[in-house]
Amino acid sequence: MFTNGGNYKILTDIQGPEDHHGDMDFKIAGTKNGITAAQMDVKVDGIPLKIMKEALLQASEARLQILDVLMKELPAPRKELSPYAPRILTMHINPDKIRDVIGPGGKMIQSIVAETGAEIDIEQDGTIFITSPSQESLKAAEEKITMLTKEFEIGEVFDGTVTRIFPFGAMVEVAPKQEGLVHISELAPFRVNQVTDVVAPGDKVKVKVVGIDDQGRVNLSIKAVEALQLKSHEERRAGETEARKQAQRRPRR
Repeated sequence: MFTNGGNYKILTDIQGPEDHHGDMDFKIAGTKNGITAAQMDVKVDGIPLKIMKEALLQASEARLQILDVLMKELPAPRKELSPYAPRILTMHINPDKIRDVIGPGGKMIQSIVAETGAEIDIEQDGTIFITSPSQESLKAAEEKITMLTKEFEIGEVFDGTVTRIFPFGAMVEVAPKQEGLVHISELAPFRVNQVTDVVAPGDKVKVKVVGIDDQGRVNLSIKAVEALQLKSHEERRAGETEARKQAQRRPRR
């Protein structure tokens, strides 16, 4: 708005020169249904109601014209962002799991960043911000963090890998750095004399969560979801050899 004595002129535009030269800068934002935000700067002592009314009416007319142009060009939000648009994803985890995402000396989070190309910021309340130039990178980082911080529930079924053999059962990795114990009684639907009779380190198996103790340790069952068969004599010997090597590598208490 420009004033000169009792005369005035209200200009409607979406540029900036009137910010410097005018006596009133009145910004109005909204939809076709009404105003959602307004902000005013003035260089005079006050604005008469008559001028305010004119300004609001002109702003409404201009806003509706702009919205008509926008709707003709883009009648609805795009289903997906442009592949060139930067992306950000927010997720929340249990604050107690933050250390699992960071890892010793930051090694885990550094490996996720290196493997996915995403940037990761973690707040103390468990809020995680993942930013990436591509959807694939974003989802890859999200999946890794989800698996690292997963809190298991009884009844869930996973594909896992046998990692360690003990006389009383086998450890199966069901997520990155997360293992569960399959007791020897839960390996097969028949009596198993030795764990290596049916599984060996490196075997891919399907497991079901059958219990979680007070310390959060996960108990698994293979026989609940698949029926293992006895291994051949050669396979058993190979499994026993690898199990002995693992036992020798374990630190002695």
